[in-house]
Amino acid sequence: MTSESERLWEPDKARIDSAEMSRFMRYLHDSRGLQFDDYHALWRWSVADIAGFWEALWQFYRIDSQQPSRCVLEKPSMPGARWFPGARLNFAEHLLRAGQDRPDTTALLHASETHDLQSLSWRELSGQVARLAHRLREAGVAPGDRVVAFMPNAPETVVACIACLSIGAVWSVCSPEFGTATVLDRFAQIEPTLLIAVDSYGYGGKVFDRQDALREIVRGLPSLSAVIHVPGPAAHGAAPLPDCLDWTAIQSGPVPAMAFESVDFDHPLWVVYSSGTTGLPKAIVHGHGGVLLELHKMLGLHGNLSPGKHMLFYTSSGWIMWNILISALLVGAVPVLYDGHPAAPEIDLLWRLAGQARVNLFGASPTYLAMMQKHGVVPGHSHDLSNLEGVLLTGSPATPESMQWLYDNVKADLWVTSQSGGTDVASAFVNGSCILPVHAGEIQARALAVDAQAWDDAGRSVIGEVGELVITQPMPSMPLYLWNDPDGERYRQSYFEPWPGVWRHGDFFELNARGGCYIRGRSDATLNRYGVRIGTAEIYRCVEALEEIEEALVVNLDLPGGRFHMPLFVQMARGACLDDPLIARINQALRENCSPRHVPDEIIAVPEIPYTLTGKKLEVPVRKILLGARPDRVASRDAMRNPDALDAFCAAARQMTALRKPAQDDQD
Repeated sequence: MTSESERLWEPDKARIDSAEMSRFMRYLHDSRGLQFDDYHALWRWSVADIAGFWEALWQFYRIDSQQPSRCVLEKPSMPGARWFPGARLNFAEHLLRAGQDRPDTTALLHASETHDLQSLSWRELSGQVARLAHRLREAGVAPGDRVVAFMPNAPETVVACIACLSIGAVWSVCSPEFGTATVLDRFAQIEPTLLIAVDSYGYGGKVFDRQDALREIVRGLPSLSAVIHVPGPAAHGAAPLPDCLDWTAIQSGPVPAMAFESVDFDHPLWVVYSSGTTGLPKAIVHGHGGVLLELHKMLGLHGNLSPGKHMLFYTSSGWIMWNILISALLVGAVPVLYDGHPAAPEIDLLWRLAGQARVNLFGASPTYLAMMQKHGVVPGHSHDLSNLEGVLLTGSPATPESMQWLYDNVKADLWVTSQSGGTDVASAFVNGSCILPVHAGEIQARALAVDAQAWDDAGRSVIGEVGELVITQPMPSMPLYLWNDPDGERYRQSYFEPWPGVWRHGDFFELNARGGCYIRGRSDATLNRYGVRIGTAEIYRCVEALEEIEEALVVNLDLPGGRFHMPLFVQMARGACLDDPLIARINQALRENCSPRHVPDEIIAVPEIPYTLTGKKLEVPVRKILLGARPDRVASRDAMRNPDALDAFCAAARQMTALRKPAQDDQD
């Protein structure tokens, strides 16, 4: 196993000098007389003078505002910080402005299971947006109205999103593989005015007809005044609903003049949703200005994207990474979309696409890299990745082995970075920078202007120890509010307990002395063994390194009388069997690479590990099920990527009934 924190890569002088981060540092020197010796010095200034940082970033990226703001930060409290009060702008206008001087260059690249790589120029993209925005206005959509989409990761979805935002309407999207109950749990909360929907989609070589689901969704949204039908691969010519507006007809007309609605900095931009494993998912509202600033920082400074660079990240339209991917347009970069199965019919399909699209920044999850490793894929030998500069890992903690695999099998001169943030802020708390070295399993640094700290139970900041990830100063992209939460109670309970005024994210976090960061798993999925808290990530790293194990899930059950029981569930690799010798090897690996506390009380093979639609393991719902909770009370199968995966855990819960009873000594 690769040693954690082992240095894997060092940027050379040319890489450092050409980086967007270095360009920003030179700007600060030339315009403000600020001199920073390295990234960490820049970070320290950015949190010591947060208002100064965001004002400088506003000017560096030449943010357009119809009128100046009264100040940068009028109210620094959390929640409720007021950024750039008085400023009026439009997020969509900034998405399209990079193409004004180069209308015939590529704005967007896209491919799917049914078509090879194709491009859309800035002129074509702007024209399609203008047509749709004009038609939305004709349909009566006004600023503040909600426009929702039941759409895949396709260029039409990008057009729909930008058109919606351009007129000041509020955007929200669900991917067409979502179940109807999941879609209605989300969309019904926000009472949309208009729906844009596809009738079918392709995945894994199959076409899925969603016309019946679409009709059910429309019936469940009485607030709708119009539906725009987008033909999918199973379209038969006739619209699935009467009186639908036709996408093809809308896009066949002349191109009207493009007009952008000027809105307040805090005008609602889009509504995104928490995973929703139980109950109604949180409907999170972000603002035009806050996301605009955060994504310029995240994609430009941290992602090192600039005009003409290409970014590929495999995602569905229902994950916040889709919003972030298409926002590469803000810095003039080219998003590369792929709609379909990421590893079929070819296991290395995304690497082939990265070569064809001349991708500079490739985004993937550590789980995807583990799949590549187990199938013996060597992308650097089979594809032209000469344009590839960096790989961005997100979705789960990156292991040292996954990072080492990239250097061994993709490219030796490669900036590999990991990040962690989330839907809640449409950005990252901890992130990378190509001017810093890469260490195995380590997130390079705290993001600029993000005062991220690890706090112990007493609320003290700790270094070199695992603590709660907290943010102690406001970020512009923190939610404006949660929908249908008029007094803000759910918002405060979600993020500002147990420390009022301090954002608690729910991750275990460790910060080392040089500023490197580690996410050690969800704090609400803590494994407390003999009084020592263990993050699940370290167990997964060890167990999933074994070739017989595809994936794993571990929980700790607190039982009556102060007892506990820690089962480890494993999904076996094809052809492997969980027998006594393998159980012994798993336990030995955990004992030697972690500690005796990491050894589970039992190991159980299951057909699949359960995931949410956004790719998160259902650790907390599984723990509750094993403790006797009704499955339908703690996990919505309709919000899962693989609903049948829960069955094995329900069976395990029945087997553990006796375990959950008080011991005889307790009863006495």
